[in-house]
Amino acid sequence: FRFLLPPLLMLVVGYALHSLVTCYFRSWYSWLLESLVALVYGCGFIVMTPQLFINYRLKSVAHLPWKFFMYKALNTFIDDLFAFIIKMPTLHRMSCFRDDIVFAVFLYQRWIYKVDRSRVNEFGQRGNANAEPAPPGKKSGKAKDSAAEKKRK
Repeated sequence: FRFLLPPLLMLVVGYALHSLVTCYFRSWYSWLLESLVALVYGCGFIVMTPQLFINYRLKSVAHLPWKFFMYKALNTFIDDLFAFIIKMPTLHRMSCFRDDIVFAVFLYQRWIYKVDRSRVNEFGQRGNANAEPAPPGKKSGKAKDSAAEKKRK
């Protein structure tokens, strides 16, 4: 958030000044309202990006659940559909397409980064179905045999 906020604020101030000079507004209130809407849409974009940075930093998408990913896909599709069908302000239509940019990067990261099944998730479990929960101090390593497998041996 702290890395993306200064460029966003510069873009919003630039947009506000540009719209003040080039567009016609009935009052200062309408100009202020449109500028604040642009700020809200920009902050919405910033809120969606931390997962992208986490994926890039860890070079893994193991912590990106399929439920979240499918929710994002459906949300993006429905937003795009309504952005084309319903008459709406251009700024709001552009905010619908910002979701597409983030979703395209999610798809790219899902394709390029493989899921590291040996990595311990936030619940202390590994992606391996036969693995036991990891000890609290241990973050990675090979999974041990489960109790059922020990009995079979």
